[in-house]
Amino acid sequence: MALAAIAAEDQLFPNHHGFDFGSLQQAMAESRQGGELRGASTISQQVSKNLYLWSGRNLVRKALEAWFTVLLEVLWSKQRILEIYLNIAQFGDRIFGVEAASQWFLASLLFSLQKQKQHY
Repeated sequence: MALAAIAAEDQLFPNHHGFDFGSLQQAMAESRQGGELRGASTISQQVSKNLYLWSGRNLVRKALEAWFTVLLEVLWSKQRILEIYLNIAQFGDRIFGVEAASQWFLASLLFSLQKQKQHY
């Protein structure tokens, strides 16, 4: 699961120090050319936001997110940051963390299989 999260969310996670400046520059360039503003947050930034801050886009929250990201990168190992990410990331409406997501989706799958079995 950890490798899948890194592949999907932040492929440079093992190598950067909390910020992917290349992705940030690319997102800003796309926005300036009329594209929709997209996120370029790293796993470390997402942990900072989800653990300590509120949702939304404003300069104060972004500045605090940057500060907390620096602190996380200095104080925690990459393994710890990824562990926390996997336990607090949102995987669906009101579904937080890998364990809750696996329980929810497994229960949904089992329910679906039971319904199919009843039709036979």
